[in-house]
Amino acid sequence: MNQRILTLRDALAAHPPRIAYPEGTNPIILSAVRQLADWQAVRPVLVADNPTAIKQAAADAGISLDGIEIMTVPHQHDTPSANTTGTPPLTPLTYAAQLLHDGTCDAMVAGIDHPTAAVLRAALKVVGLAPGVRYASSFFVMDLPHFAGGEDGLLIFADCGMNIAPDAAGLAAIARASALSATRLGWQPRIALLSYSTHGSAGGQSVETIRHALAEVQAHQPELRIDGELQLDAALVPAIGHKKAPASPVAGQANVLIFPDLNSGNIAYKLAEHLAGGHAYGPILQGFARPISDLSRGSSVDDVIGASLIVGSMAAE
Repeated sequence: MNQRILTLRDALAAHPPRIAYPEGTNPIILSAVRQLADWQAVRPVLVADNPTAIKQAAADAGISLDGIEIMTVPHQHDTPSANTTGTPPLTPLTYAAQLLHDGTCDAMVAGIDHPTAAVLRAALKVVGLAPGVRYASSFFVMDLPHFAGGEDGLLIFADCGMNIAPDAAGLAAIARASALSATRLGWQPRIALLSYSTHGSAGGQSVETIRHALAEVQAHQPELRIDGELQLDAALVPAIGHKKAPASPVAGQANVLIFPDLNSGNIAYKLAEHLAGGHAYGPILQGFARPISDLSRGSSVDDVIGASLIVGSMAAE
């Protein structure tokens, strides 16, 4: 695990956030929360319909639950609003989301046993968007061991998991949300709006969309270090960035990459994983009132730990 990720663990130890885990019978979740609790980096809260099932799963895996809180989903008749206000029926996932909504927990890590659609539904209907936010999106923290740039070998990739074909306003919202996420992780965001063109080297509708997105971000947050349109090499490689975009405030040194659509973003993060030996933490949902991680159903213990440290750090801010 990247040292920069582990630094988040050390920072959280002073005030560990409470993180809800609605899939507490999964042995990978149990192993991860045991490690996090031992580090005293977070205060895990396992959410279940039946606490006995969690205790049995932990016993079967040889994992101690000492210091790990278990919360039981209330019976439906104890929470009549769940049936009368359009709120989804209470399950471990929706109850964990409710714990975020009412401030009992600071963040949620879910998805290892649920499809993305279910996690997003709980996030949208129960947790809700942050004040003033109109677009939800997602990002990965990419750990690239053979890459010396970015943030000590880390990059934010957005949006690789939610928005299929964002317009200029959508791209601007993704860029601004990603800048805030980077800041909450202790980074100084340097944001590149990626394209097949660098500063007019090619044209097309998608290039125009990126330029409009850049103008919108700069109009609302002129202090952000952001540029586009930039090709990937111009965004990341100093010599190429200096040659292709000498006046750019981020060329050659970007640490936040905004992809023009879901196709390019999703392909890029999987290429980085499978061909470059990278590791993807996330996707992390952004734009919501509380930090949420939507785990892949193939997540490892390290994936869960990394995602937990990321959303915990975002909650701490």
